[in-house]
Amino acid sequence: MILGPLEEELAKARAAYRNRGRWGEDDVLGTLNFIDDAIRAHAASLVRRGRSFSLAQGFDGSGPWPGRQAVTRWEGLGRGHATEQEWNGRSCTAVGGHGGDAVTGFGYLRDAFTGRGVLLDVGRAVGDSLGELPDGFAISEEHLQDTVEAQGATSSVRRGDIVLVRTGQLGRVRRLGAWDGYAAGDAPGLSFTTLGRLHRTEIAAIATDTWGLEVRPYEFAEPKAAPLHRIAIPHMGLPLGEMWDLETLAEDCAADGVYEFLLVAAPLPVTGAVGAPVNPIAVK
Repeated sequence: MILGPLEEELAKARAAYRNRGRWGEDDVLGTLNFIDDAIRAHAASLVRRGRSFSLAQGFDGSGPWPGRQAVTRWEGLGRGHATEQEWNGRSCTAVGGHGGDAVTGFGYLRDAFTGRGVLLDVGRAVGDSLGELPDGFAISEEHLQDTVEAQGATSSVRRGDIVLVRTGQLGRVRRLGAWDGYAAGDAPGLSFTTLGRLHRTEIAAIATDTWGLEVRPYEFAEPKAAPLHRIAIPHMGLPLGEMWDLETLAEDCAADGVYEFLLVAAPLPVTGAVGAPVNPIAVK
């Protein structure tokens, strides 16, 4: 589906899904502010079996880019994605040079990504018999809600959650033994129209098993990149995770019917970095 004119839709989204100034002019956490001590304590209480799952792809040259490392990563609040401003209205010129992002770089976020994780296995809930969505499939708010209803109460999304969305694309490319197109190619992913739900539910962060999180091709006729990123990061203050390996965790959740867990997903505290590798650990 092709949405309306890009700039018009971006303007409406900027006005509707704005968190700028919500936590003060000097804020460095964005929606990670929703995770408080009580949420972390509750997340720790979710551990019942002690089973842990690494959600990182192998850090080697055999993945999406031949000869280059796959990077399971967080994208932080210094990523402008062709906008004129960064999080909280800072100029894009504040990021760059040898200092990188001196305000919201990942050196300031080393202990922020711990809380309740929730898996929404959209691939299994609304995908094909293999639990996979086809490339170009736009995950709508209705698809997310259908997944919650199919999975049950433990997948209800709450304020401060770190939400993981499985499309099945990573499992498919591994099954076929072909990475062509996984990096920067067509992919299932979140629709631009899910921004309202992401804002309304007050989640702390969101990640998927695809290269770019949002659906590709994009849903606008204009060839500008990453429309969802251009609202979620600089205007909502929402960190985005990409290339997470959710396959083994999803199999376990499908087996025991429990889709919530303690998630420890601290990025490497690289000073000034606007994106950082992560080895997320889910514990059930």
